[in-house]
Amino acid sequence: MALATVTENPDEKGEAAAASPRDKGLARRFAGLLPAGSKLGRLIILLNMVGLAILIAGALVLNELRRGLIQAQIDGLTTQGQFIVKVLDETATVGDPAPALKAQQASEFLQILFIPRGQRARLFDSTGQLVADSEAVADRVEARALARARKPGEKPLPQITRKDHDPRALARAQAGLAVEIKTALAGHPVAGVRFTETGDRVVSVSMPIQHVAAVLGVLTLEAGDVDKIVAAQRAALVPFILIAITATLASSLMLNRLVARPVLRLARAADRVRMAGEREMSLPDIARRDDELGDLARALAEMTHAQSERMGATERFAADVAHEIRNPLTSIRSAVETLDLVTDPAVINRLLGIVKQDAGRLDRLITDISNASRIDAELSRVPPEPIDVERLLTEIANLYEAQVKPGPGPLGVHVRYTGDRALRMVVPAMVMARENPLGQVLRNLIDNARSFSPPGGTVSLSATRAKGRVVIYVDDEGPGVPPDNLETVFERFYTARPKGQAFGGNSGLGLSIARQIITAYGGEVRAESRLNPDGSVAGARFLVDLPDAPDGVGH
Repeated sequence: MALATVTENPDEKGEAAAASPRDKGLARRFAGLLPAGSKLGRLIILLNMVGLAILIAGALVLNELRRGLIQAQIDGLTTQGQFIVKVLDETATVGDPAPALKAQQASEFLQILFIPRGQRARLFDSTGQLVADSEAVADRVEARALARARKPGEKPLPQITRKDHDPRALARAQAGLAVEIKTALAGHPVAGVRFTETGDRVVSVSMPIQHVAAVLGVLTLEAGDVDKIVAAQRAALVPFILIAITATLASSLMLNRLVARPVLRLARAADRVRMAGEREMSLPDIARRDDELGDLARALAEMTHAQSERMGATERFAADVAHEIRNPLTSIRSAVETLDLVTDPAVINRLLGIVKQDAGRLDRLITDISNASRIDAELSRVPPEPIDVERLLTEIANLYEAQVKPGPGPLGVHVRYTGDRALRMVVPAMVMARENPLGQVLRNLIDNARSFSPPGGTVSLSATRAKGRVVIYVDDEGPGVPPDNLETVFERFYTARPKGQAFGGNSGLGLSIARQIITAYGGEVRAESRLNPDGSVAGARFLVDLPDAPDGVGH
């Protein structure tokens, strides 16, 4: 039975189309999605691409191998066909009176010609009619193994029969073969892979038989072992698939070890901080990692450490507040209890004065404590903004100067802004802060300086900018700060008033609040004593050191 086939060109399979400009644009946009600064992101993408790359590489290699094997078969059939065509031209054609193919001799030649098993040779005349078929003239008998003998009473085994061909597939196959023969009759050899009506693939070469310039017929050679090549190709792809699966499994286990398990440990450590009452979270083995999880572990450790420090500060603050409030309350209770025991109007008035004084002290303490407790919340709630230091110091100095009254006490002390301590600042000195908290810091420092200044003295304000820092100076003309108290003055509720000032007139929170605010803005507050050329103390100096605002922000 003749095999009808459909022609397919193998050179057209497996070749990628050229990338269009649109594809290149999509590739560039996709490249922008890659995590450029993420080590874990790059690791995850790399590990997920390893298995896919192995499969793609294996498919490309085996595709090239398959194409090479098919091309080798085409080359072999072409060489064999050229030989057969040459012999047929010499032995089975005539040129007088007209060129013609001797069908009987051609059929006999195919009968004696050795055609390997798995190959088929067919000969068509100039009209496309089949003249000879190697399967028909070779008297080959299809050999099949017989089924085993049935035992008595055993049901017969089902017989496997060949299914009928689909008429539409058979028609398409015959039409394709007709196109191939027509092309060869036009003098053009045809080589390629064809599909038969049964779905089998064969390598086919159709060559015209020419005598001088006339085409007398077509020789078609077929090799039907393409399916074996494809099956071998698929079998060769199995190792690549197994390697890809192994790589994907290994990458998944690695990601579980490098990402999932550390994240779970971080979550459990956070739960211990939240539920078990632990103050800090510390996972040093994760924190030492140089990737995003290491950054996260260090950030969580620093956050819990800061939270622990804040909780400790809150506890100490609560203890200090209780201590400071207990003193005036004890004084008030003692005075009230004594009032019931005395009748002397002078003593009664003196006791009432003590009650009034301690009540005022309590009021100042409560006000300052309330302000101190709101600072952290206010600083975290409102983001900083550029502040012109020279403008702020000028406005504060003018405000204090407008309230100066001749006489003893802080109201008689002048406050003046003397400008830049070095050269005139061409570009205004800017710091990142909030005007109200920074103004409160300066007012606390000025009030402290005025309380230590002599009557008619001057508190000088100045500023300078150098090496990315802005330093504000608050100088007074008082007794200075003892070396042992340079840090003590910033402690909560610490007071060391000059002689003659009323006890309880200050809460001792002003400098502490000032340091708390400046520290939140990334700066520091220091105290020192100014000296005259002869070495004597000229007064105290408080320095507020803040980072300069970034270039282009407010400048």
